[in-house]
Amino acid sequence: MPSVSASEWPVMSITEAHARLTAPGQGFEMEEPVIQGVRQRTWKNAPPTLRDIFLNGRASAAREFLVYEDDCATDEAFFRAAIALARQLQADGVREGDRVAVIMRNLPERPVAFFAGVLAGAIVTPLNGGWTGPALQQGLADSGTRVAIVDDERLERIAPRPGELPELERIYVARLPEDADPGPRTMRLETFIGPVNSWKDLPDSPLPDVAIDPDAAAAILCTSGTTGRPKDALCAHRNMTSNVMTSGIASARHFMRASQPLPESDPHKLPGRSLLLVASLFHATGLSATLGPTTNAGGKILKTELNSVFGGRE
Repeated sequence: MPSVSASEWPVMSITEAHARLTAPGQGFEMEEPVIQGVRQRTWKNAPPTLRDIFLNGRASAAREFLVYEDDCATDEAFFRAAIALARQLQADGVREGDRVAVIMRNLPERPVAFFAGVLAGAIVTPLNGGWTGPALQQGLADSGTRVAIVDDERLERIAPRPGELPELERIYVARLPEDADPGPRTMRLETFIGPVNSWKDLPDSPLPDVAIDPDAAAAILCTSGTTGRPKDALCAHRNMTSNVMTSGIASARHFMRASQPLPESDPHKLPGRSLLLVASLFHATGLSATLGPTTNAGGKILKTELNSVFGGRE
């Protein structure tokens, strides 16, 4: 279809474009299943779970996925690291429904930690790395976290004193200086997955054998606490994966209203978009609306030490 001039834009309304894209048989078709006793409108073709998003992204194996200063990981390197850590979490006793907290700045290790927890069947709890020690300890206590995955800057803030956080059994810490003492219950993350640029050399291990239901809990995201203490919001896999479709249909509507061909949807044929990440991955914007769709489509995420509200050194 030929493109239209500015004076001809748009050739149809948002409502009409949306109706065409969500009609039966279309890629953005919707359905109304009964979920936990309530009829809800959902995307028929959305990835069912975060594990499906993970597997969809692996189809782009050789492409660069995570870039941070001098560190670079391809899709395949990232997936090997996530699987290795997921299997280690299982070896350390993490089971379906256990809470695994992730508290760090937007390092490449952060998406690895998130998906590792998901693959192990845990409920991942990304906490705000900008919180003070007491706030972080409260978040860990409220969520019942068994394992925390942190960076070196967060370790000192959450290090429990005797009698505090009895449910926190183990801490993995990334990028701890070589001369630093990790302390009790703490292990260096690199022991299990190595530094970022060596992830490509990890063995190609099978996925953990964990059954994941689309309506099972996937993550706990904390509210801002603007009017009081932050509160935990439980998110199902279906909640987290829906952003793949909502972001996709927004783009498709634009092309349709300009009478242009819809963009190629096969990740094997896409050049892969590059995205500069400035929203932190503890926040729904960074985690659900950015990491999920970018992983699913085989894109690239670049992170720098920009001092932004969410994405700098928290």
